[in-house]
Amino acid sequence: MKLTKCAIALGSNLGDSLATLKSAIATLNNTPEITVKSHSSWYKTAPVGPPQPDYINGCAILEVALEPQQLLLSLLEVEIKFNRIRGEKWGPRTLDIDLLLYDDLILETPTLTLPHPRMNERAFVLVPLAEIAPDWVHPVTKSAIAQLLQTVNCSGVEKIIL
Repeated sequence: MKLTKCAIALGSNLGDSLATLKSAIATLNNTPEITVKSHSSWYKTAPVGPPQPDYINGCAILEVALEPQQLLLSLLEVEIKFNRIRGEKWGPRTLDIDLLLYDDLILETPTLTLPHPRMNERAFVLVPLAEIAPDWVHPVTKSAIAQLLQTVNCSGVEKIIL
């Protein structure tokens, strides 16, 4: 199977979020048929949804030898390894991994929509993604990630200096 470039977003706001996110990147890189090509800096971001702690968010570029549904299942398995519990919509979580882009594929199934349907509205996704893939063209809007970033309010997204 050919290798496909993908973009994911990662976030956490429960437990030691920074350690969880770093470990999740390492876990993904050690997952068969997934290679982490790069990842962004980490960003402290205000939560979306019910009252909860701030998040730490980032993005990564993967190279995969998996079909989109297989990749989604692998990402969900990594979330489970880090004790992700799906409760309240947009509630706090130990680890959240979203598949944003799968090359230039446009797909809509009951379990997966590509590109991610809300990524264009979310500074906590676009800021780190623009850091590592500014020229990636969104297959629906036909705009580069750096251009999409200019259309959102980025207040509340702070780079974490390690």
